[in-house]
Amino acid sequence: MGADMDPLRLDSQLCFPLYACAREVVKKYKPFLDAIDLTYTQYLTMMVLWEAGETTSKAIGERLHLDSGTLTPVIKKLEEKGLCTRRRSPEDERNLAVAITGEGRALRARAEGIPACVGRCIALTPDEAGTLYGLLYKLLGCLGEE
Repeated sequence: MGADMDPLRLDSQLCFPLYACAREVVKKYKPFLDAIDLTYTQYLTMMVLWEAGETTSKAIGERLHLDSGTLTPVIKKLEEKGLCTRRRSPEDERNLAVAITGEGRALRARAEGIPACVGRCIALTPDEAGTLYGLLYKLLGCLGEE
């Protein structure tokens, strides 16, 4: 961005290419996720559950940077699909424990190839992808600081 650029020009905004790229990347995921009957947000939630096995909805929300109003319907839908279960924590009724089911674990095998498939759709070298990854997480860390 040059110093002579109008600050209200779309081309002057960092937020716009981030937004547009995020939308385009999510579009690349769609055919692969359709094949396993998941939305992108459901897929992200399942990735957390594949890692954790069981966790709280609050922890999932923190990991995905999603509020409960967005996450609750996602978890409910995954439960309806038989991919996870929800229950109130006996230690603290305010916490909702979310656990992956056998069917949810089995879905992981069908999803394993998705990152490579999407990676082939994105014209970045491994070094460029690594640099972008690092910069995005740096930015996310800065924005997450209060």
